[in-house]
Amino acid sequence: MNRNDVTEKIITVKVSKGIQWADVAKKVGQSKEWTTAACLGQMTLDDKQAKVIGKIFGLTVEEQKWLQVVPYKGSLPTPVPTDPLIYRWYEIVSVYGTTIKELIHEEFGDGIMSAIDFSMDIQRQADPKGDRVNVVLSGKFLPYKTY
Repeated sequence: MNRNDVTEKIITVKVSKGIQWADVAKKVGQSKEWTTAACLGQMTLDDKQAKVIGKIFGLTVEEQKWLQVVPYKGSLPTPVPTDPLIYRWYEIVSVYGTTIKELIHEEFGDGIMSAIDFSMDIQRQADPKGDRVNVVLSGKFLPYKTY
């Protein structure tokens, strides 16, 4: 057994029971975005959170322990993603990455946007031409230091 096995079990139970990530997040006490990432094997849960997830998805004590192991993050199977939705995010970074970098550096200086001290909010935005996906990414700016 490994973390991937636990992730597959979570997804299988989610589908079979019709569970919604937002409902899981409310029980865990975290955002739907973070909770989903955790259930998909990209975040580390504490003991209390792992027990809640374990109850929701029928995980054994051993499986709950895997939720508390620091995962190998960034687990896409290929360098260029093949899933159409994920590929479009890759395309956004490919096309607009230099623009994002330039504007962040112009506004903040030389540094990076943290993906550790980070939050994300995904919402449906009604639009007469077709609903839009509104994604807000918020990461702490970390300037490069001199030494």
